[in-house]
Amino acid sequence: MAARAFDPLDPLDLKLLQALQVDGRAPFSRLAEVLGVSDQTVARRYRRLRTTAGLRVLGMTDGSRLGRQSWIVRLRCTPDAAEQLADALARRPDTSYIDLISGGTEVMCAMKPRSGQERDELLFDRLPRTPRVISVSAHCLLHSYYGGPLGWLNKLRALDAEEEAALTPPPVEAAGDPVVLDADDEALLAVLRRDGRTPLTELGTSTGQTESAVRRRLDRLRSLGVLYFDVQHDHAPLGRAADAMLWLTVAPSALADVGRALAGHPEVGFASAVTGQANIVAAVLCRDTGALYRYLSERIGVLDGVQAVETVLTLRQVKQLTYEPGR
Repeated sequence: MAARAFDPLDPLDLKLLQALQVDGRAPFSRLAEVLGVSDQTVARRYRRLRTTAGLRVLGMTDGSRLGRQSWIVRLRCTPDAAEQLADALARRPDTSYIDLISGGTEVMCAMKPRSGQERDELLFDRLPRTPRVISVSAHCLLHSYYGGPLGWLNKLRALDAEEEAALTPPPVEAAGDPVVLDADDEALLAVLRRDGRTPLTELGTSTGQTESAVRRRLDRLRSLGVLYFDVQHDHAPLGRAADAMLWLTVAPSALADVGRALAGHPEVGFASAVTGQANIVAAVLCRDTGALYRYLSERIGVLDGVQAVETVLTLRQVKQLTYEPGR
């Protein structure tokens, strides 16, 4: 994504960002009450952060609750093809976190196919036959250590424990059989995928449901863990210039311990066990490359069981949760 000018964020901005990560649909009145400011102040800060920090609150779907798999795909390309391929992938509704890496000759993206047929069509048919794609490497996410409704903003420590507890939604139900969505669920999720803070009245109008029906569906989907709200934001206003993916090769007996350790690191916004030669992947944000070096040498290097690490620096992020051409 293109760089943008930004103002430094003050403590209230940071509190608001973390509060929205905790509960992206909390009304401005509730946010104001917890943060000790007026509704107007929260609304004004929210609008400003949308402009200066790329703030977006989006309704996301946990595919594992629907019996679906999630993947990270790496595509090596000729230098003239990477940007065009990344843009094409970014327009797909089943992709997120698309980055240009490796000197602009590799594209990395997260993908949530809706079915095995869609997965096979993309991974075994379409992508390998795309002109100027040299190789395709697909890695299935096996177990999440950190991510989904929990993101890097949860680790800002801007909110105190009482503020965070006041905003934390009820816990989701334990995972059971895959949830089956009906047409009305799908319609609601599609609107929230574009704007997670869409008011109930607009959700009803857009989906042809009553406001009370929309509220019940929202509560149900959230309680089942199918629907959660995530925050898209620029990293530079938060003082983070080094965005990297770490591919760790870990002894199988140490997978759980290393995964739990990564989940507790303030630099880590996502960590999961994956298929492939490297068996854990983590997304990290550091202040600069010097801080990234210190993190690798002082935090990753001391973890028992880590046998090798591939560090992949993001050159340009094409898509986070949603695609905004020209950003």
